Amino acid sequence: MRFLPALLIQVLIAVSALAADRRPLVVISIDGMDHRYLRDRDKLGVKIPNIRRLVAEGQWADGGVVGVMPSETFPAHTTMMTGKLPLQHGILQNNNPKTGERNWFSSQIQAPVLWDAARAAGLKTASIDWPVTVGARIDFDFPEKFNPKSGSGQMTLADHAPVSTPGLIEKISARYPSFATARVDDRTRTLAALYVLQEGKADLILLHLVDHDSAAHDFTPFARESIAALEFADECLGRIVQALPKTGVIALVSDHGFEKMDRSISLKSFGNDVEVQSKVAITSRADVAERLRASGLTGGEIPQTELQRYAADWAGKYVFEPPEHAVFGDEPLKTSRGSHGYWPRRKDYRSAFVLWGNGVKPERLHEIEMTSLAARFAEVLGLRFPGN
Repeated sequence: MRFLPALLIQVLIAVSALAADRRPLVVISIDGMDHRYLRDRDKLGVKIPNIRRLVAEGQWADGGVVGVMPSETFPAHTTMMTGKLPLQHGILQNNNPKTGERNWFSSQIQAPVLWDAARAAGLKTASIDWPVTVGARIDFDFPEKFNPKSGSGQMTLADHAPVSTPGLIEKISARYPSFATARVDDRTRTLAALYVLQEGKADLILLHLVDHDSAAHDFTPFARESIAALEFADECLGRIVQALPKTGVIALVSDHGFEKMDRSISLKSFGNDVEVQSKVAITSRADVAERLRASGLTGGEIPQTELQRYAADWAGKYVFEPPEHAVFGDEPLKTSRGSHGYWPRRKDYRSAFVLWGNGVKPERLHEIEMTSLAARFAEVLGLRFPGN
């Protein structure tokens, strides 16, 4: 070592220090994992040993996470990466209302994003089916994109190939030959995450597990099929835990809660005076609002303070939620199913947050806001980011 130039020695020492301080963060989003799965895990009898470990040993929002409006996949995942509400970051719905296309592209986000801050700090970034990451400045990008006619539950490698980082699919397939299947599901998403964690040495990994959401839509949340999908996601989490470096941290999150829908409630009698939008009924007229209050058709009126916080464009209007297990609509439901998109402060309708790993002490955070998550992630990574 004494024969090396002094400057090179300093560089080697600095690099060694950085390697020792490296604290990779894996953010795992289980789509539609309502916080009641965690809160009521014993009553529900869910077999989720890895999630139970994270809850016991890490930080847990035991009162759940208050989401955004609308409480849908694409707006929520973008809020987690920006710390901003949909009205601020620009991803207002899953689909662009002007074009009808999904909001696939990162260029549509109108606020600073965490993966850009990480990369600017010299960290490696990865996205595995994280929404709104097509075209993002991400080192290992396997972004969510699928044929809308087949739905998110039928993603394929053919959908991903044109928009993924060149060569990434081939590298994952070489490491895990079973990755090269036609359908992309939670198993293959986990293999991709393992590759970028172990081989790519990524510092920030965004992993979106989707299969629970599909099951909860089809069979209702907390049904046996939905629980089975969550239990498999727990197995996927277990593989990530095993592969995580000792210095690593895992954030377990979800984008929205889930509700069982048994019936639809028609508001036809109110004509054009009431608009149904994002699972709520809206009117600008005080007399119509009074009729709604007296109708027995709603589950309650949303306070103006909440409208100003979560949907400022509705402030000053009268906004009503549907009753429990109901949705506003003219067509009767043929069968029970699951849905989301409800008002974020609806009773018991919350998403989830757990933080576990190096330097994280057991703590109960009670109820937190989804807008706080980006700053929490940035703190783990040692980044300065808007809001932290």
